[in-house]
Amino acid sequence: MRISGWLAGVATAAVVALVAGQAAAQEGGKLKIGTEGAYPPFNTLTADGKLEGFDVDIAKALCAQMKAECEFVVQDWDGIIPALQAGKFDAIVASMSITDERKEQVDFTNKYYVTPLAVAAVKDSELKGTTPEDLAGKTVGAQAATTQAIYAQDHYAKAGADVKLYPTQEEAVQDLINGRLDAVVSDKFVMVDWLKNSADADCCKMIGDVAGTELETGIAIRKGENELREKLNAAIDAIVADGTYKQIQAKYFDFDIY
Repeated sequence: MRISGWLAGVATAAVVALVAGQAAAQEGGKLKIGTEGAYPPFNTLTADGKLEGFDVDIAKALCAQMKAECEFVVQDWDGIIPALQAGKFDAIVASMSITDERKEQVDFTNKYYVTPLAVAAVKDSELKGTTPEDLAGKTVGAQAATTQAIYAQDHYAKAGADVKLYPTQEEAVQDLINGRLDAVVSDKFVMVDWLKNSADADCCKMIGDVAGTELETGIAIRKGENELREKLNAAIDAIVADGTYKQIQAKYFDFDIY
């Protein structure tokens, strides 16, 4: 590997991305939003390729508040932070929990919702709880590169569970339906939506929340883009204050997630 050339390329890309992001924030302009498109009800692609969901509606509302043109870029979850750093888009609005590990790579806005983790299992499961002891000896699925995957590896695996990771939440759920998993650990609101709205959800039930896992979800931006972060924070505050947030929330949830 030619280290010096690689570093120079990264530095140049970082400078270009920084200038582009700050210009978009300062002048209105175009703001490119990265999202996954595979995490309903927050972000998903319809059969005809339309991007929709809570994250998408929130991003559109923030862009309108900032008087910026909003352009969405669909990106696989496991590459979404590197794509942000490389300048593929200016911000990630994709239900990304704010963690200390991620804050080493990106900066975050203030929260735009809060969620705990939860565990689901098949309807005839004898699981009684969601603790590591409850899941010992079980096969547990989670989406890779997520807070639920980290929790499953750090707690369930160490207690004796066999943890299997999947590229998407939908693939983990499908293996639960097909009997390849004993349980799935997930963002609670994603699980609630699936159990409520999916035709396949008759197979399964919610076991319960995972104690102590409540995390804030924010918008990720590149390190040092303080002006963009401040504008996004002001826009979040504005849509909460004027009722826009509640209107969007009501489309997807019958309870408060803020």
